[in-house]
This record gives sequence, structure tokens and C-alpha cells, in this order.
Amino acid sequence: MRGRGWIKALRQDEARQVRARIAELERDLMATSPQGRHRRYDAGHELRNAKFHLERLEECIAEIPEKGER
Repeated sequence: MRGRGWIKALRQDEARQVRARIAELERDLMATSPQGRHRRYDAGHELRNAKFHLERLEECIAEIPEKGER
């Protein structure tokens, strides 16, 4: 059976992936290339969702105690 450390590492990896996606979406929104209105809307919507997801992941990670803590 896997322990808290494994779960925490899994969540931290997921958070890194979400942060990378957030950075990519922010670059896309600030780029000077002409995007359609619908594409900007989709990117903005995905960005808001990703930030919300990251916030929840960070809360989850913070609640998982370090090895040896209880």
C-alpha cells in the first residue's frame, strides 16, 4: 500500500503540470497574434478553471503531513 508521501508527490506533480498549463494559457492570451474572440474566451475560461484547480491542489498538498508528522 502506498503512503502519504506517494500521494503528496503525486499531487505536487499534478500541481506542476497545472502551473505549466497556466503559464502557457497566459502567454497565449498576451500574444500579439490575432486570435478569434471565441478562442480567447475559451483560453480565459480554461485559465480560470486551471487556477481554481491549482488552488484546491495546493490546499490538499498543505493538509498532507510530512513524513514522521501526525
